[in-house]
Amino acid sequence: MPTWRPDLLSLRLFVAACEEASMARAAEREAIVPSAISKRIAEMEEATGVPLLVRGARGVRPTPAGTALLHHAQQIVRSAEKMQAEIAEFAQGVRGHVRLLANISSIVEFLPRDMSAFMVAHPQIRIDLQERVSAQIAEGVREGQAELGICLASVDLSELTVHPYAVDHLGVVVHTAHPLAARESVRFEDTLEFDFVALSPDSATTRRLSALAARLGRTINHRMYVSTFEAACHIIAENLAIGVLAHDAVKPFQPALGLQVVRLEDDWARREIVLVHRDESLLTPPARALARHLQERVAARGRR
Repeated sequence: MPTWRPDLLSLRLFVAACEEASMARAAEREAIVPSAISKRIAEMEEATGVPLLVRGARGVRPTPAGTALLHHAQQIVRSAEKMQAEIAEFAQGVRGHVRLLANISSIVEFLPRDMSAFMVAHPQIRIDLQERVSAQIAEGVREGQAELGICLASVDLSELTVHPYAVDHLGVVVHTAHPLAARESVRFEDTLEFDFVALSPDSATTRRLSALAARLGRTINHRMYVSTFEAACHIIAENLAIGVLAHDAVKPFQPALGLQVVRLEDDWARREIVLVHRDESLLTPPARALARHLQERVAARGRR
């Protein structure tokens, strides 16, 4: 089997060729002549013993082996770029980074205010915040993709240290002309005759609601999925669907869009949001400082 020791430049040029589907465009993107990219990729093919690109009159595309390589190469190249940016920031006075994964509810409802207070107190620490669904947050923290995570307590939190962070409440968001708008409260079961809009088919809330409907021998008619609370609210404001969403996350859009939030009577509508991380000994000093700050904010804010 050929011995291949990949270098970062070759991987970068290979990624550019695949993403641009053209040697010429890849060369322009990387400020290098096309023949140099072709030579690098030919050397990679010789070293690996497999073809990596299919070359044609209309450009290039990865072979099955090339597709496998592209997946890893993109991660390596992006990681290297991020590493260079982080190290460069140390020279500019930034003393640390914290990678934080959070679900959309916490980002909309709680995190901005909590992070603002921390960044005022620690201007030399940079927070890299990424939105993910709760199950992916727990898995990402377990795997070391991020130091801290904020997610729903209902997902698998094994092998993680867990701290209470917040509580939110799900409500049924409807147009003011919707039949449910006149109700003060409603059972989830009574909403299932209507079309729904949801944030993501993979979100913990969407999956849990689907499971709850299944227990009732029913299914949820998800008319559409969107990526943000704002988009969901606009769909509901046109009376195209209803949504089961975090009440506090909807509040900023209620006045302008004229939405009605009907209280859910089901006990599970009250949701625990938690802060998670691996063993504290594995946290960097900036991550440990942010974790402690968030716990202090919980005490100051109080949990409902």
